[in-house]
Amino acid sequence: MTPKASRRLDEAASRIYRTARAAWDGRFDLLIVVPPADRRARERLADDLTFLGYGRLGDETWVGARPSAEVDQLLIDAGIPAERFSASHHRGVPGSMALVRSAWDLAAVGAAYTDFVERMRPVVAPVNGRSPDDQAYAARFVLVHEWRSFLFRDPQLPAALLPDDWPGATAASFFDRHAARLRPAADRFVATCLEES
Repeated sequence: MTPKASRRLDEAASRIYRTARAAWDGRFDLLIVVPPADRRARERLADDLTFLGYGRLGDETWVGARPSAEVDQLLIDAGIPAERFSASHHRGVPGSMALVRSAWDLAAVGAAYTDFVERMRPVVAPVNGRSPDDQAYAARFVLVHEWRSFLFRDPQLPAALLPDDWPGATAASFFDRHAARLRPAADRFVATCLEES
């Protein structure tokens, strides 16, 4: 496994269960990049920056609500020249909201969170303390698998930059509650399988 892949897996694993929103210091991390000529390289760059929480403002300009420790190495490894700046909006949070709307499609992310809860409720609700451990494992596996898709969609903006009725907060609470509730039985199932092998 490459060092980049190892870093990415470690970050993804920690982000799956870190559902609380980080505080915000009011500054954005701005990147001005020279886009690669190759289409696949441009798509890979866009995917990588999106995974790290950056949103596109233009062909050459990306913005993040906080600096990513990975972004400099990502750009170096890809051989992409870039400039990086820290900036705040002169009108504070109200002014920043226009920037947020330009860089991220929060309506689509919010709709995906609402859909997640609606799809997962019938998966996890029937599983209770009397359910077999394998059923708890299966339900938790599906729950975590579906939740991790938000690593690629949600830029993890701080609460100050999100609508008051942000569906992601409801979805995060739903995920936390059911992942924790199902974990003991799911862990027992895994332990039993390992003992039998």
